[in-house]
Amino acid sequence: MSQGSRPDRVADQVRSEIALMLSREVHDPGIGFVTITRVHLSPDLQQARVRYTTLGDDKSRLNTAKALQRAAPFLRRQLGSRLRLRRAPELTFVYDDAIARQDRIEQLLNDIHREDAARQAEGDDDPQS
Repeated sequence: MSQGSRPDRVADQVRSEIALMLSREVHDPGIGFVTITRVHLSPDLQQARVRYTTLGDDKSRLNTAKALQRAAPFLRRQLGSRLRLRRAPELTFVYDDAIARQDRIEQLLNDIHREDAARQAEGDDDPQS
């Protein structure tokens, strides 16, 4: 078996465990509504970059980032015991703005389609066509 598949499998387990712990065991009011989107694990399983999204404005996003950093040692200890790894990975939380970018692109495409439809409707109403 290639070495590249193990970090991916462990990353999936880390993602699901962190999501479960955040929803049930971490009672920090600063965290709010968080969705863990992806986890990227280094090949030696020592570093985990946890990507997340949250609802709200920039202020609530900043509060969530601080709360996740406060919860990181607890989450790391819990991961070590739940996944039975020799060393639990160091957790780094990174806001995932891919969904916001995707929404912006979708909004732009919808605007273009609306403009095209308006132009076609104008062209159909023009008697010289």
